[in-house]
Amino acid sequence: MKTNVEKLFINGKIYTFKDADDTVEALAVDKGYIVWVGTTAEAKEKFEAAEIIDMEGKSMEPAMGDSHLHFYAYCQTLTTVDLAGCTTRKEAWERLAKKAAETPEGMWIKGSNYDQSKWKDVEDVLPTADDLDQITTKHPLVIKRCCLHEVSANHMALEKAGIGKGYVYGEGGLCELDADGNPNGIIREQASKLFDDIVPDPLLDPEFKETLMAKVFKEVSSQGVTMMDTYAAKIWNFFESTETYENLDKKGLLPVRMQVCLEEMYDKPVLTEEQKADPFRKVGYGTYKIFTDGSFGARSAALLEDYCDDPGNKGILVITQDALNEKTYKAYKHGLQPATHCIGDAGTEAALQAIEYTIAKCLEDGMTMEEIWAGPKFRIIHAQLIHEDQLERFKKVPVIFDIQPVFLNTDLHWIEERIGDRAVDSYTWRRYIDEGFICTGGSDCPVELYTPWPGIWGAVNRTDPIDNLPAGGWRPDQKVTKFEAACMYSKNMAYGNQMEKYLGTLEVGKFADMIITDRDWLAGPDDDILNVKVLKTYLAGKEVYSAE
Repeated sequence: MKTNVEKLFINGKIYTFKDADDTVEALAVDKGYIVWVGTTAEAKEKFEAAEIIDMEGKSMEPAMGDSHLHFYAYCQTLTTVDLAGCTTRKEAWERLAKKAAETPEGMWIKGSNYDQSKWKDVEDVLPTADDLDQITTKHPLVIKRCCLHEVSANHMALEKAGIGKGYVYGEGGLCELDADGNPNGIIREQASKLFDDIVPDPLLDPEFKETLMAKVFKEVSSQGVTMMDTYAAKIWNFFESTETYENLDKKGLLPVRMQVCLEEMYDKPVLTEEQKADPFRKVGYGTYKIFTDGSFGARSAALLEDYCDDPGNKGILVITQDALNEKTYKAYKHGLQPATHCIGDAGTEAALQAIEYTIAKCLEDGMTMEEIWAGPKFRIIHAQLIHEDQLERFKKVPVIFDIQPVFLNTDLHWIEERIGDRAVDSYTWRRYIDEGFICTGGSDCPVELYTPWPGIWGAVNRTDPIDNLPAGGWRPDQKVTKFEAACMYSKNMAYGNQMEKYLGTLEVGKFADMIITDRDWLAGPDDDILNVKVLKTYLAGKEVYSAE
Protein backbone atom coordinates (compact mmCIF):
# COMPACT_ATOMS: atom_id res chain seq x y z
CA MET A 1 0.00 0.00 0.00
CA LYS A 2 1.25 3.46 -0.89
CA THR A 3 1.74 6.16 1.74
CA ASN A 4 -0.25 9.36 1.41
CA VAL A 5 1.71 12.62 1.46
CA GLU A 6 0.81 16.20 0.70
CA LYS A 7 3.49 16.92 -1.94
CA LEU A 8 5.82 14.85 -4.02
CA PHE A 9 8.65 16.43 -6.01
CA ILE A 10 10.05 14.22 -8.78
CA ASN A 11 12.48 14.34 -11.73
CA GLY A 12 14.75 16.95 -10.17
CA LYS A 13 18.36 17.45 -9.22
CA ILE A 14 17.93 18.06 -5.51
CA TYR A 15 20.99 19.26 -3.62
CA THR A 16 20.53 18.14 -0.02
CA PHE A 17 23.55 20.15 1.23
CA LYS A 18 24.64 17.23 3.42
CA ASP A 19 27.79 17.71 1.40
CA ALA A 20 28.69 19.32 -1.91
CA ASP A 21 27.93 16.29 -4.08
CA ASP A 22 24.92 14.76 -2.34
CA THR A 23 21.90 14.88 -4.66
CA VAL A 24 18.62 12.98 -5.00
CA GLU A 25 15.88 12.95 -7.64
CA ALA A 26 12.75 13.10 -5.52
CA LEU A 27 11.47 14.38 -2.22
CA ALA A 28 8.23 13.92 -0.25
CA VAL A 29 6.70 16.56 2.01
CA ASP A 30 4.01 16.14 4.63
CA LYS A 31 2.81 18.40 7.46
CA GLY A 32 5.64 20.84 6.83
CA TYR A 33 8.42 18.24 7.00
CA ILE A 34 10.58 16.41 4.50
CA VAL A 35 9.52 12.82 5.10
CA TRP A 36 11.46 11.00 2.38
CA VAL A 37 14.17 11.49 -0.27
CA GLY A 38 15.27 9.14 -3.04
CA THR A 39 14.81 8.34 -6.71
CA THR A 40 11.82 9.23 -8.88
CA ALA A 41 11.10 5.57 -9.50
CA GLU A 42 11.00 4.85 -5.77
CA ALA A 43 8.80 7.90 -5.17
CA LYS A 44 6.16 6.72 -7.65
CA GLU A 45 6.22 3.27 -6.12
CA LYS A 46 5.96 4.39 -2.48
CA PHE A 47 3.65 7.41 -2.40
CA GLU A 48 0.24 8.78 -3.25
CA ALA A 49 0.42 12.55 -3.22
CA ALA A 50 -2.24 15.24 -3.14
CA GLU A 51 0.09 17.24 -5.38
CA ILE A 52 2.89 15.99 -7.62
CA ILE A 53 5.43 18.54 -8.80
CA ASP A 54 7.40 17.37 -11.83
CA MET A 55 10.60 19.41 -11.72
CA GLU A 56 11.52 18.41 -15.27
CA GLY A 57 15.23 18.23 -14.46
CA LYS A 58 15.43 21.55 -12.66
CA SER A 59 17.48 22.06 -9.52
CA MET A 60 16.31 22.31 -5.94
CA GLU A 61 18.27 23.30 -2.84
CA PRO A 62 17.63 24.54 0.69
CA ALA A 63 16.01 27.96 0.86
CA MET A 64 18.29 30.91 1.54
CA GLY A 65 18.49 33.28 4.48
CA ASP A 66 20.05 36.52 5.63
CA SER A 67 21.97 36.23 8.89
CA HIS A 68 22.24 39.96 9.52
CA LEU A 69 19.96 42.73 8.29
CA HIS A 70 17.76 45.55 9.56
CA PHE A 71 14.36 44.83 8.06
CA TYR A 72 12.57 47.74 9.70
CA ALA A 73 15.36 50.03 8.53
CA TYR A 74 15.10 48.78 4.96
CA CYS A 75 11.37 49.45 4.91
CA GLN A 76 12.06 52.88 6.36
CA THR A 77 14.51 53.72 3.58
CA LEU A 78 11.77 53.04 1.04
CA THR A 79 10.01 56.13 2.37
CA THR A 80 13.09 58.32 1.72
CA VAL A 81 15.02 59.45 -1.37
CA ASP A 82 16.98 56.35 -2.35
CA LEU A 83 20.50 57.32 -3.42
CA ALA A 84 21.70 53.77 -4.00
CA GLY A 85 23.04 53.20 -7.49
CA CYS A 86 24.12 56.81 -7.98
CA THR A 87 27.49 56.75 -9.70
CA THR A 88 27.98 60.53 -9.53
CA ARG A 89 27.25 63.16 -6.92
CA LYS A 90 25.44 65.09 -9.64
CA GLU A 91 22.93 62.26 -10.00
CA ALA A 92 22.41 62.05 -6.24
CA TRP A 93 21.92 65.80 -5.98
CA GLU A 94 19.39 65.72 -8.81
CA ARG A 95 17.29 63.11 -7.00
CA LEU A 96 17.32 65.20 -3.84
CA ALA A 97 16.58 68.44 -5.71
CA LYS A 98 13.56 66.81 -7.35
CA LYS A 99 12.24 65.85 -3.92
CA ALA A 100 12.88 69.38 -2.64
CA ALA A 101 10.96 70.86 -5.56
CA GLU A 102 7.82 68.93 -4.62
CA THR A 103 8.15 69.32 -0.84
CA PRO A 104 6.70 72.31 1.06
CA GLU A 105 9.36 74.62 2.49
CA GLY A 106 10.40 73.82 6.02
CA MET A 107 9.57 70.10 5.81
CA TRP A 108 12.28 67.51 6.28
CA ILE A 109 13.94 65.74 3.35
CA LYS A 110 15.87 62.55 4.01
CA GLY A 111 18.10 60.63 1.63
CA SER A 112 19.36 57.09 2.21
CA ASN A 113 22.01 54.69 0.93
CA TYR A 114 24.47 57.19 -0.50
CA ASP A 115 28.01 55.94 -1.14
CA GLN A 116 30.51 58.64 -1.96
CA SER A 117 33.15 56.02 -2.81
CA LYS A 118 31.16 55.22 -5.99
CA TRP A 119 30.82 58.82 -7.20
CA LYS A 120 33.02 59.27 -10.23
CA ASP A 121 32.74 63.06 -10.50
CA VAL A 122 34.18 63.97 -7.06
CA GLU A 123 36.87 62.77 -4.69
CA ASP A 124 36.10 60.10 -2.09
CA VAL A 125 35.12 62.55 0.66
CA LEU A 126 31.98 62.84 2.76
CA PRO A 127 29.47 65.57 1.80
CA THR A 128 29.37 68.67 4.01
CA ALA A 129 26.65 71.13 4.98
CA ASP A 130 27.91 73.51 2.32
CA ASP A 131 27.55 70.76 -0.28
CA LEU A 132 23.98 69.99 0.77
CA ASP A 133 23.05 73.66 0.82
CA GLN A 134 23.59 73.56 -2.94
CA ILE A 135 20.45 71.41 -3.08
CA THR A 136 18.24 73.39 -0.74
CA THR A 137 18.42 75.98 1.99
CA LYS A 138 14.66 76.01 2.44
CA HIS A 139 14.34 72.47 3.82
CA PRO A 140 16.20 70.66 6.60
CA LEU A 141 18.05 67.98 4.63
CA VAL A 142 19.97 64.92 5.86
CA ILE A 143 21.43 62.02 3.92
CA LYS A 144 22.50 58.77 5.53
CA ARG A 145 25.47 56.82 4.20
CA CYS A 146 24.78 53.26 3.05
CA CYS A 147 26.79 51.85 5.98
CA LEU A 148 24.43 53.67 8.41
CA HIS A 149 27.42 54.98 10.38
CA GLU A 150 27.46 58.54 9.03
CA VAL A 151 24.93 61.26 8.28
CA SER A 152 25.51 64.50 6.39
CA ALA A 153 23.24 67.47 7.10
CA ASN A 154 22.70 70.91 5.62
CA HIS A 155 22.84 74.02 7.79
CA MET A 156 19.08 74.16 8.39
CA ALA A 157 19.10 70.57 9.63
CA LEU A 158 22.07 71.31 11.91
CA GLU A 159 20.20 74.24 13.38
CA LYS A 160 17.04 72.20 14.01
CA ALA A 161 19.13 69.51 15.74
CA GLY A 162 20.78 72.11 17.97
CA ILE A 163 24.25 71.50 16.59
CA GLY A 164 26.07 74.83 16.74
CA LYS A 165 29.54 76.29 17.14
CA GLY A 166 31.79 74.28 19.43
CA TYR A 167 29.29 71.44 19.71
CA VAL A 168 30.63 68.28 21.35
CA TYR A 169 28.49 65.15 21.27
CA GLY A 170 30.48 63.05 23.73
CA GLU A 171 31.43 59.38 23.91
CA GLY A 172 30.46 57.17 20.98
CA GLY A 173 29.77 59.86 18.41
CA LEU A 174 31.27 62.83 16.60
CA CYS A 175 29.97 66.03 15.05
CA GLU A 176 32.85 67.33 12.95
CA LEU A 177 33.86 70.97 13.38
CA ASP A 178 35.81 73.15 10.97
CA ALA A 179 38.88 75.24 11.86
CA ASP A 180 36.64 77.93 13.35
CA GLY A 181 34.71 75.48 15.51
CA ASN A 182 31.60 75.48 13.38
CA PRO A 183 29.87 72.17 12.51
CA ASN A 184 30.68 71.10 8.95
CA GLY A 185 27.63 68.84 8.60
CA ILE A 186 29.40 65.46 8.93
CA ILE A 187 27.92 63.45 11.80
CA ARG A 188 29.38 60.07 12.73
CA GLU A 189 28.23 57.05 14.72
CA GLN A 190 25.89 57.53 17.68
CA ALA A 191 25.66 61.28 17.11
CA SER A 192 23.48 60.54 14.07
CA LYS A 193 20.68 59.76 16.53
CA LEU A 194 20.27 63.51 16.93
CA PHE A 195 18.48 63.44 13.58
CA ASP A 196 16.78 60.07 13.95
CA ASP A 197 14.95 61.52 16.94
CA ILE A 198 13.49 64.48 15.05
CA VAL A 199 13.05 63.40 11.41
CA PRO A 200 9.50 62.04 10.98
CA ASP A 201 9.23 58.25 10.57
CA PRO A 202 6.24 57.10 8.45
CA LEU A 203 6.55 53.56 9.84
CA LEU A 204 5.25 54.72 13.20
CA ASP A 205 1.83 54.44 11.53
CA PRO A 206 1.01 50.73 12.17
CA GLU A 207 -1.27 50.35 9.16
CA PHE A 208 1.27 51.89 6.79
CA LYS A 209 4.06 49.75 8.26
CA GLU A 210 2.07 46.55 7.81
CA THR A 211 1.19 47.35 4.20
CA LEU A 212 4.76 48.21 3.31
CA MET A 213 6.29 45.21 5.05
CA ALA A 214 3.85 42.80 3.41
CA LYS A 215 4.82 44.19 0.01
CA VAL A 216 8.54 43.83 0.76
CA PHE A 217 8.12 40.25 1.97
CA LYS A 218 6.72 39.29 -1.43
CA GLU A 219 9.93 40.58 -3.00
CA VAL A 220 12.00 38.73 -0.40
CA SER A 221 10.32 35.43 -1.29
CA SER A 222 11.10 35.97 -4.96
CA GLN A 223 14.81 35.84 -4.08
CA GLY A 224 14.51 32.44 -2.40
CA VAL A 225 14.84 33.82 1.13
CA THR A 226 12.81 32.18 3.91
CA MET A 227 14.72 33.17 7.05
CA MET A 228 16.09 36.44 8.36
CA ASP A 229 17.86 37.61 11.48
CA THR A 230 16.63 41.18 11.77
CA TYR A 231 18.42 43.59 14.09
CA ALA A 232 17.05 46.53 16.02
CA ALA A 233 19.33 49.55 16.37
CA LYS A 234 18.28 51.95 19.07
CA ILE A 235 20.93 54.50 18.06
CA TRP A 236 19.12 54.92 14.72
CA ASN A 237 15.55 54.29 15.96
CA PHE A 238 15.30 51.02 14.03
CA PHE A 239 12.51 49.32 15.95
CA GLU A 240 12.07 45.56 15.93
CA SER A 241 9.62 43.40 17.84
CA THR A 242 8.28 39.88 17.57
CA GLU A 243 4.77 41.33 17.79
CA THR A 244 5.18 43.07 14.42
CA TYR A 245 5.87 39.80 12.62
CA GLU A 246 3.43 37.73 14.65
CA ASN A 247 0.64 40.09 13.59
CA LEU A 248 1.68 39.75 9.95
CA ASP A 249 1.74 35.98 10.33
CA LYS A 250 -1.77 35.90 11.79
CA LYS A 251 -2.99 37.68 8.65
CA GLY A 252 -1.15 35.30 6.33
CA LEU A 253 1.34 37.98 5.28
CA LEU A 254 4.58 36.46 6.59
CA PRO A 255 6.41 34.09 4.20
CA VAL A 256 9.73 34.27 6.10
CA ARG A 257 11.04 32.95 9.43
CA MET A 258 12.01 36.05 11.42
CA GLN A 259 14.50 36.02 14.28
CA VAL A 260 14.33 39.35 16.12
CA CYS A 261 17.66 40.52 17.54
CA LEU A 262 17.72 43.30 20.12
CA GLU A 263 20.44 45.51 21.61
CA GLU A 264 18.78 45.84 24.99
CA MET A 265 18.75 43.16 27.65
CA TYR A 266 15.64 41.03 27.34
CA ASP A 267 14.23 37.77 28.59
CA LYS A 268 14.48 35.24 25.80
CA PRO A 269 11.78 32.58 26.08
CA VAL A 270 13.07 29.05 26.55
CA LEU A 271 11.46 26.96 23.83
CA THR A 272 10.30 23.42 24.39
CA GLU A 273 11.44 20.74 21.97
CA GLU A 274 7.90 20.66 20.62
CA GLN A 275 8.02 24.39 19.86
CA LYS A 276 11.42 24.09 18.18
CA ALA A 277 10.12 21.20 16.07
CA ASP A 278 7.08 23.14 14.82
CA PRO A 279 7.69 23.86 11.11
CA PHE A 280 4.98 26.53 11.15
CA ARG A 281 6.53 28.59 13.95
CA LYS A 282 7.97 31.56 12.08
CA VAL A 283 8.77 34.19 14.70
CA GLY A 284 11.28 34.10 17.52
CA TYR A 285 14.12 35.88 19.25
CA GLY A 286 17.70 35.79 18.04
CA THR A 287 20.86 37.44 19.32
CA TYR A 288 21.86 40.34 21.56
CA LYS A 289 23.54 43.06 19.49
CA ILE A 290 26.58 45.01 20.69
CA PHE A 291 28.52 47.70 18.79
CA THR A 292 32.25 48.33 19.06
CA ASP A 293 32.96 50.60 16.08
CA GLY A 294 31.81 52.01 12.74
CA SER A 295 32.57 51.22 9.10
CA PHE A 296 35.46 51.41 6.66
CA GLY A 297 33.39 53.39 4.17
CA ALA A 298 32.83 56.18 6.70
CA ARG A 299 36.39 55.82 8.07
CA SER A 300 34.89 55.20 11.51
CA ALA A 301 35.81 51.52 11.93
CA ALA A 302 38.26 51.45 14.85
CA LEU A 303 41.86 50.73 13.84
CA LEU A 304 44.98 50.05 15.87
CA GLU A 305 46.87 52.42 13.54
CA ASP A 306 45.76 55.42 11.47
CA TYR A 307 43.84 55.19 8.23
CA CYS A 308 46.32 55.41 5.37
CA ASP A 309 44.11 57.88 3.50
CA ASP A 310 43.22 59.91 6.62
CA PRO A 311 46.30 60.36 8.83
CA GLY A 312 45.46 61.11 12.43
CA ASN A 313 42.19 59.16 12.28
CA LYS A 314 41.96 55.73 13.90
CA GLY A 315 38.16 55.57 13.68
CA ILE A 316 35.81 55.43 16.66
CA LEU A 317 35.38 52.91 19.45
CA VAL A 318 31.80 53.53 20.54
CA ILE A 319 32.16 51.72 23.88
CA THR A 320 34.89 51.39 26.51
CA GLN A 321 36.58 48.04 27.01
CA ASP A 322 35.30 47.69 30.56
CA ALA A 323 31.73 48.44 29.48
CA LEU A 324 31.99 46.01 26.58
CA ASN A 325 33.35 43.28 28.86
CA GLU A 326 30.48 43.64 31.31
CA LYS A 327 27.85 43.95 28.59
CA THR A 328 29.04 40.75 26.91
CA TYR A 329 29.28 38.83 30.17
CA LYS A 330 25.87 39.91 31.49
CA ALA A 331 24.18 39.07 28.20
CA TYR A 332 25.78 35.63 28.03
CA LYS A 333 24.89 34.83 31.64
CA HIS A 334 21.34 35.99 30.89
CA GLY A 335 21.05 33.26 28.28
CA LEU A 336 21.51 35.52 25.26
CA GLN A 337 23.85 35.08 22.32
CA PRO A 338 26.18 38.11 22.12
CA ALA A 339 26.53 39.33 18.54
CA THR A 340 29.22 41.99 18.34
CA HIS A 341 29.66 44.41 15.45
CA CYS A 342 33.35 44.86 14.77
CA ILE A 343 34.98 45.89 11.51
CA GLY A 344 38.38 47.46 12.26
CA ASP A 345 41.19 45.53 13.94
CA ALA A 346 40.79 47.61 17.11
CA GLY A 347 37.08 46.81 17.15
CA THR A 348 37.94 43.15 16.65
CA GLU A 349 40.44 43.27 19.49
CA ALA A 350 37.86 44.83 21.80
CA ALA A 351 35.28 42.15 20.94
CA LEU A 352 37.82 39.36 21.38
CA GLN A 353 38.91 40.64 24.77
CA ALA A 354 35.26 40.84 25.85
CA ILE A 355 34.68 37.21 24.85
CA GLU A 356 37.84 36.09 26.65
CA TYR A 357 36.74 38.04 29.72
CA THR A 358 33.27 36.49 29.61
CA ILE A 359 34.60 32.95 29.37
CA ALA A 360 37.03 33.54 32.23
CA LYS A 361 34.21 34.88 34.40
CA CYS A 362 31.94 31.96 33.48
CA LEU A 363 34.66 29.51 34.49
CA GLU A 364 34.95 31.35 37.81
CA ASP A 365 31.19 30.97 38.16
CA GLY A 366 31.55 27.19 37.91
CA MET A 367 30.80 26.54 34.24
CA THR A 368 33.02 24.12 32.34
CA MET A 369 34.56 24.71 28.91
CA GLU A 370 32.50 21.77 27.65
CA GLU A 371 29.32 23.57 28.71
CA ILE A 372 30.49 26.82 27.13
CA TRP A 373 31.35 25.15 23.80
CA ALA A 374 27.97 23.37 23.81
CA GLY A 375 26.05 26.61 24.29
CA PRO A 376 25.27 29.45 21.88
CA LYS A 377 28.29 30.63 19.94
CA PHE A 378 29.56 34.17 20.30
CA ARG A 379 28.83 35.91 17.02
CA ILE A 380 31.32 38.27 15.39
CA ILE A 381 29.41 40.47 12.97
CA HIS A 382 31.27 41.59 9.83
CA ALA A 383 34.73 40.23 10.84
CA GLN A 384 36.33 42.32 8.09
CA LEU A 385 39.85 42.70 9.50
CA ILE A 386 41.35 39.99 11.69
CA HIS A 387 45.09 39.55 12.11
CA GLU A 388 46.73 36.14 12.45
CA ASP A 389 47.38 36.48 16.17
CA GLN A 390 43.74 37.43 16.73
CA LEU A 391 42.54 34.49 14.66
CA GLU A 392 44.63 32.12 16.76
CA ARG A 393 42.91 33.44 19.89
CA PHE A 394 39.49 33.10 18.25
CA LYS A 395 40.21 29.39 17.77
CA LYS A 396 40.17 28.98 21.54
CA VAL A 397 36.64 30.33 21.99
CA PRO A 398 33.26 29.27 20.56
CA VAL A 399 32.55 31.82 17.80
CA ILE A 400 30.98 32.08 14.41
CA PHE A 401 31.80 34.78 11.88
CA ASP A 402 28.69 36.53 10.58
CA ILE A 403 30.09 37.97 7.34
CA GLN A 404 28.69 40.08 4.51
CA PRO A 405 30.52 38.97 1.34
CA VAL A 406 28.57 41.48 -0.76
CA PHE A 407 30.58 44.28 0.91
CA LEU A 408 33.66 43.24 -1.02
CA ASN A 409 31.93 43.95 -4.35
CA THR A 410 32.34 47.64 -3.48
CA ASP A 411 35.15 47.73 -0.95
CA LEU A 412 37.70 46.03 -3.22
CA HIS A 413 38.03 49.34 -5.08
CA TRP A 414 39.38 51.29 -2.10
CA ILE A 415 40.20 49.05 0.86
CA GLU A 416 43.94 49.12 0.16
CA GLU A 417 43.85 52.93 0.07
CA ARG A 418 42.07 52.90 3.45
CA ILE A 419 44.26 50.46 5.36
CA GLY A 420 47.32 49.76 3.19
CA ASP A 421 49.24 46.54 3.91
CA ARG A 422 46.71 45.55 6.56
CA ALA A 423 44.37 44.64 3.70
CA VAL A 424 46.14 41.27 3.52
CA ASP A 425 44.12 40.33 6.63
CA SER A 426 40.80 41.69 5.38
CA TYR A 427 37.91 39.72 3.87
CA THR A 428 39.88 36.46 4.28
CA TRP A 429 37.00 34.02 4.05
CA ARG A 430 39.03 31.15 2.61
CA ARG A 431 41.33 31.46 5.61
CA TYR A 432 38.40 31.44 8.03
CA ILE A 433 36.93 28.27 6.52
CA ASP A 434 40.27 26.50 6.26
CA GLU A 435 40.96 27.31 9.91
CA GLY A 436 37.68 25.64 10.89
CA PHE A 437 35.42 28.63 11.49
CA ILE A 438 31.74 28.57 10.53
CA CYS A 439 30.74 31.62 8.46
CA THR A 440 27.15 32.76 8.05
CA GLY A 441 26.07 35.08 5.23
CA GLY A 442 24.16 38.33 5.46
CA SER A 443 23.64 41.60 3.62
CA ASP A 444 23.35 44.14 6.45
CA CYS A 445 20.37 45.44 4.46
CA PRO A 446 19.71 48.33 3.84
CA VAL A 447 23.49 48.66 3.48
CA GLU A 448 23.08 46.16 0.62
CA LEU A 449 19.96 44.44 -0.70
CA TYR A 450 18.71 41.31 1.11
CA THR A 451 19.07 39.06 -1.94
CA PRO A 452 21.86 36.48 -1.34
CA TRP A 453 23.05 36.22 -4.93
CA PRO A 454 25.41 39.25 -5.03
CA GLY A 455 26.91 38.04 -1.76
CA ILE A 456 27.51 34.58 -3.18
CA TRP A 457 29.08 36.26 -6.22
CA GLY A 458 31.43 38.25 -3.96
CA ALA A 459 32.50 35.21 -1.97
CA VAL A 460 33.12 33.11 -5.09
CA ASN A 461 34.50 35.62 -7.59
CA ARG A 462 35.81 38.51 -5.46
CA THR A 463 35.22 40.94 -8.32
CA ASP A 464 32.97 43.91 -9.00
CA PRO A 465 29.92 42.24 -10.57
CA ILE A 466 29.42 45.18 -12.93
CA ASP A 467 32.60 44.59 -14.92
CA ASN A 468 33.92 41.36 -13.33
CA LEU A 469 37.17 43.15 -12.43
CA PRO A 470 39.87 42.85 -11.27
CA ALA A 471 40.67 39.97 -13.58
CA GLY A 472 40.89 36.76 -11.58
CA GLY A 473 39.50 38.46 -8.47
CA TRP A 474 40.91 40.60 -5.67
CA ARG A 475 43.06 38.36 -3.49
CA PRO A 476 41.95 35.25 -5.42
CA ASP A 477 43.60 32.98 -2.86
CA GLN A 478 40.65 33.84 -0.59
CA LYS A 479 37.91 32.64 -2.95
CA VAL A 480 35.42 30.05 -1.70
CA THR A 481 33.42 27.52 -3.71
CA LYS A 482 29.82 28.07 -4.74
CA PHE A 483 28.73 25.34 -2.34
CA GLU A 484 30.62 26.91 0.55
CA ALA A 485 29.12 30.30 -0.25
CA ALA A 486 25.59 28.90 -0.53
CA CYS A 487 26.00 27.17 2.83
CA MET A 488 26.73 30.54 4.44
CA TYR A 489 23.18 31.61 3.57
CA SER A 490 21.47 28.33 4.44
CA LYS A 491 23.12 25.48 6.32
CA ASN A 492 25.49 27.66 8.33
CA MET A 493 22.81 30.19 9.21
CA ALA A 494 20.69 27.43 10.73
CA TYR A 495 23.73 26.34 12.75
CA GLY A 496 24.33 29.88 13.96
CA ASN A 497 20.74 30.04 15.20
CA GLN A 498 21.00 26.62 16.87
CA MET A 499 18.35 25.29 14.48
CA GLU A 500 20.52 22.91 12.47
CA LYS A 501 18.39 20.00 13.66
CA TYR A 502 15.47 21.38 11.65
CA LEU A 503 16.79 23.71 8.95
CA GLY A 504 19.60 24.17 6.45
CA THR A 505 19.64 20.85 4.62
CA LEU A 506 17.06 18.82 2.71
CA GLU A 507 17.00 15.68 4.83
CA VAL A 508 14.27 13.57 6.37
CA GLY A 509 12.97 15.24 9.50
CA LYS A 510 13.91 18.76 8.41
CA PHE A 511 11.46 21.55 7.65
CA ALA A 512 10.53 21.68 3.96
CA ASP A 513 12.09 25.11 3.27
CA MET A 514 13.47 24.96 -0.28
CA ILE A 515 13.75 26.66 -3.63
CA ILE A 516 13.68 25.60 -7.27
CA THR A 517 15.90 27.56 -9.64
CA ASP A 518 15.97 27.92 -13.39
CA ARG A 519 19.46 26.44 -13.76
CA ASP A 520 21.91 24.08 -12.10
CA TRP A 521 24.04 27.01 -10.97
CA LEU A 522 26.01 25.02 -8.40
CA ALA A 523 27.46 22.93 -11.24
CA GLY A 524 27.66 25.86 -13.66
CA PRO A 525 30.25 28.57 -14.31
CA ASP A 526 31.16 30.94 -11.49
CA ASP A 527 30.30 33.99 -13.57
CA ASP A 528 26.69 32.85 -14.02
CA ILE A 529 25.60 33.33 -10.40
CA LEU A 530 23.81 36.64 -10.89
CA ASN A 531 21.72 35.18 -13.72
CA VAL A 532 20.01 32.66 -11.44
CA LYS A 533 16.24 33.04 -11.26
CA VAL A 534 14.20 31.55 -8.44
CA LEU A 535 11.17 29.77 -9.87
CA LYS A 536 9.57 28.51 -6.65
CA THR A 537 10.04 29.19 -2.96
CA TYR A 538 8.60 26.91 -0.29
CA LEU A 539 8.34 27.39 3.46
CA ALA A 540 7.28 24.35 5.48
CA GLY A 541 6.18 22.81 2.17
CA LYS A 542 3.88 25.71 1.32
CA GLU A 543 4.54 27.57 -1.91
CA VAL A 544 5.15 31.20 -0.93
CA TYR A 545 6.47 32.35 -4.31
CA SER A 546 6.08 31.28 -7.91
CA ALA A 547 7.59 32.96 -10.95
CA GLU A 548 4.73 31.65 -13.07
